[in-house]
Amino acid sequence: MELIDGVLVKRLKVIPDERGRLMEMLRADDPFFEKFGQVYLSTTFPGVTKGWHAHALQTDHITCVKGMIKLVVYDGRADSATRGRVNEFFIGEHNPCLVRVPAGLQHGWKCVSEQEAYIINVVSEVYHYENPDEIRLDPHDNDIPYDWTRKDG
Repeated sequence: MELIDGVLVKRLKVIPDERGRLMEMLRADDPFFEKFGQVYLSTTFPGVTKGWHAHALQTDHITCVKGMIKLVVYDGRADSATRGRVNEFFIGEHNPCLVRVPAGLQHGWKCVSEQEAYIINVVSEVYHYENPDEIRLDPHDNDIPYDWTRKDG
């Protein structure tokens, strides 16, 4: 898959021992790390789609630590070499990854596991309740060339 300009995927290493597991997600010395705004946990119930949304300033670093999600990113930026491209990532317990989504890209996810998915997002900006940096679209009624339904076959 050709990645959208600015999107990066970091495979995460799980280190198990007799006490449990450790998995580093994002480090300040990662070459793509910009700055720290905040960290939040979001959960999504099975079959639920959360999207679409974009940010004018914020970069997201998305990891699913329980369950599985289908994370989709769309490049609608007018000045982008990858304008119109869609990237689809299946991340979570069976594929531990961190996906970097830069500002300006529409993105969202759908829980594809039979259990609630737990998503951790490390963002570059602090959330401003009175003036959120969010551009939201309906997940199903929009101009993005993507269908959230499962592809059987």
